[in-house]
Amino acid sequence: MTTVPSRADVPTESTWNHESVFPTFEAWRTEYQAAAAALSDIEAFQGSLAQGAQRLAQWLDFQQALARRVWTLYMYTAMWNACDGNNEAIKGMLGQAQGLAGQFMAGIAFAKPELLALDEATLRSWLLKDALRPYQHHIEDLLRSKKHVLSAEVEAVLGLLGDPLSRFESIRSALNDLDLRFDAASDSAGAPQPLVQSTRDKLLAAEDRELRRSAWQNYADQYIAHENTLAAAYLASVKSNVVQARLRGYESVLEAKLAPNNIPVAVFHNLIDTYKQHIPTWHRYWDVRRRALGYETIHPWDIWAPLTAAAPKLSFAEAVDMIAEGMAPLGADYVTRMRRGCLQERWVDHAINDGKSEGAFSYGSYDSHPFIMMSFDGGLSSMSTLAHELGHSMHSYYTRQHQPYVYSNYSMFAAEVASNFNQALVRAHLFGRHQGADFRLALIQEAMDNIHRYFFIMPTLARFEYEVHSRMENDEPLTPATLNAIMAGFFAEGYGETLTDDAARTGITWAQFGHLYEAYYTFQYATGISAAHALANGILGGEDAGAVARYLAFLRAGGSDYPLPALQAAGVDMSSPRPVAETFMVLEGLVDRLESLV
Repeated sequence: MTTVPSRADVPTESTWNHESVFPTFEAWRTEYQAAAAALSDIEAFQGSLAQGAQRLAQWLDFQQALARRVWTLYMYTAMWNACDGNNEAIKGMLGQAQGLAGQFMAGIAFAKPELLALDEATLRSWLLKDALRPYQHHIEDLLRSKKHVLSAEVEAVLGLLGDPLSRFESIRSALNDLDLRFDAASDSAGAPQPLVQSTRDKLLAAEDRELRRSAWQNYADQYIAHENTLAAAYLASVKSNVVQARLRGYESVLEAKLAPNNIPVAVFHNLIDTYKQHIPTWHRYWDVRRRALGYETIHPWDIWAPLTAAAPKLSFAEAVDMIAEGMAPLGADYVTRMRRGCLQERWVDHAINDGKSEGAFSYGSYDSHPFIMMSFDGGLSSMSTLAHELGHSMHSYYTRQHQPYVYSNYSMFAAEVASNFNQALVRAHLFGRHQGADFRLALIQEAMDNIHRYFFIMPTLARFEYEVHSRMENDEPLTPATLNAIMAGFFAEGYGETLTDDAARTGITWAQFGHLYEAYYTFQYATGISAAHALANGILGGEDAGAVARYLAFLRAGGSDYPLPALQAAGVDMSSPRPVAETFMVLEGLVDRLESLV
C-alpha cells in the first residue's frame, strides 16, 4: 500500500451502520434539540425525592430514560469521530454532545446528596416497594459510597466540570489522531511506505526488518517532538484525578478509581507483584524469539516481526468464520447473533482510512448495536483483534438484552474478561485444528502479540501511572523528562539483558496510549486476561457441565452485581493472585511451543 484511502473511498460494507442510530445528521440535530430541552424537566424533581418510594421511582425512571438519549447522542458523534476524524461537521457535533453530557451530569447531581440525606432505615424500607425493586442494587451501592458523596452544590459543580476535565484526553486525541504527521517508513530497498495510525501495526509486523525499524523509530520520534504538549495534557489529567480523589476523601486516586466497583486496592498490587516475579519469563521469550528470527541481537522493532513468511491471509468474512468456529462451545445463539452482527448488521467498522483512530474498541449505547472500530488488515492478529472486540460487543449485547438500563454498563474490571475469553477459545480451536509448522508459528505469533500487550505493556503502563500518581499525590516535581525516565526504567527491567533497547524512544511510550487518561484502566487488561483464561480452561476441559451456563450468566449480569462476586459465580476468584500466576504458565507454555519449533 503506497497511499491511505480517504474515508469517502472505502466501501460502505466495511463501515459501521451509523444510519441505524440516526439516518442523517439532521435527525441527530433534531434529537439533540429535544434532549437539551428535556433537561429543564429535571428541575421539577429537585427537593421532592423525600416524598416517598413512588416519587423516587419516578425520578429514577425519568433519569434513566434521559440518560439513554444523552449517551446515544454522544456515542454517535464519538464513534463517527474515531472512524473519520477529518469530518468537520462531526467535530462540531461531538463538542455539542460533550456539552450536553456535562449539563446532564450537572443537572442530576442534586439526587445523590438528596437521597443520602434521607434516614437510611426509611430508604431501605422503600426498597421493598415494587416500584423500586429494580433499583435495589443501585441504591445499596449509593449507600455504600455515602461518605464520598459531597453536597448538592459541590456535586453540581463537579458535574459541570466533567466536560472540561475530560478535554485533556480530547486534546491528546486531536494531536494523536489528526495533527501528528509521521515521516514515511522506508523498506530495505529505500521505498517509502505511508505511516499513519491505521498502518502502524501492519508496518511493525512486516517481514522487512528495515521497514519495521524505520516505522518504529519514526513513530516514536513524532511523540518525542511533541512531548511537552503531550506531557502537559497528561499531567493535567493526573492532577485532576488527584484533586477529585482528595475532594471525595479517598486515600489515593487508586482507591478512588477502584472503590466504585468495590475492588480492594490489594487486587492491583497482587497483579503488579505477580508480574514482577515473572519478568524472567519475558527475558526468556526475547531470547527464544531472537533465535527464531535468526538474529544476533533483538530490538524493540523486532517484537512483532513475523515468525514465518507463510502466515495465512484472511478476508473479513473468513476471519468471522474462524471466530464463529472457535466460539461454538458457547452455543448456537451466541454464534448466530455474532455472525449476523458482523456480516449483515454492520457492527464492525473495519476499513483502513486516513483520519481513523489507532487501535480498536467496542462501543455503543443501550439503544444501538454494539459497534466495533478497528482497521482489519487480513492477518491472524487482526482476526484476533476482531475476536477480542466481539467479546466486548457480545458482552454488551447480552447485558442489554437482560438488564434494565441502570445495570447496562458493566465495570472496566469485568470488560476485559469477555474479550480475552474469545481469543483464548478461538486460539485453542486453531491449535487443535492446524498442525502445520507455519500456521502454528503464525498462531504463536498472534498469541504472543496479544499476551505481550496485556501481560507486558499493560502492567508496565500500570506501574508507570501508579508511580506518576504517587509522585503527584506527594507534590513531587514531574516533567516530560521525568515521565520518560520512569517509563524507560520500567521497560529496561522488562527487557533485561536479552533485548537491546533504545531507551530514548522507549521512554516516550506513555504518550502513545490514550488509556492512561482513564486512570488505572491498564492493569485491568492483565486481570481480565487472567480471569478469561481461567474461565476458558474450565470450558475447554469439558469436565464442568455447568461452565458454559455460568459464563453466559456472567455476560448477562452486566452491572447488576460487583465484578469480583460476579466472576466468582462464573468460576474464578480474582481477589487471589493465583489466576494471574496461572496465566503466566500459559505464557511459559507458548514460549515452550516456540522453542520446540525453533
